[in-house]
Amino acid sequence: MAKGTVAERVKVAVEPIIEAEHLELVDVEYVKEGGNWYLRIYIDKLGGVDLDDCQMVSEKIDTLLDELDPIPQAYFLEVSSPGIERPLKKPADFERFKGHLIMVNTYTPVDGAKSFTGKLENYSEAGVQLNIKGKSMVIPLDKVAASRLAVEF
Repeated sequence: MAKGTVAERVKVAVEPIIEAEHLELVDVEYVKEGGNWYLRIYIDKLGGVDLDDCQMVSEKIDTLLDELDPIPQAYFLEVSSPGIERPLKKPADFERFKGHLIMVNTYTPVDGAKSFTGKLENYSEAGVQLNIKGKSMVIPLDKVAASRLAVEF
């Protein structure tokens, strides 16, 4: 397989399978927890995914990964929904969730803080624009470490 991290290599391999099923690949994680390795693949679609979607994708991906063998050690494969706090990674994610409450964490402080929660107003080369308590704020893209949907109460 191509060079890169395990998650990057797996993403390249499985994305065509997921897209062929009219699903979206949200994220791929390869992590060690409690002495075991886990390959987690998060999928989504409009209206959300169900158990049948996850099972079908898991079976197809498992077969492909057996053939490609991109991971040298034993691991557990998990395919699931990204959950209610879905990560926002691609420009299309930000476009899709305009008007929703999101949380943005930054690498370094912006206006003295590193965590922001507000309504997503816009996403552009200038950054992520949030409405926080009635005030608009732009967080530069090069400062954004992670962003995700936030739970509204």
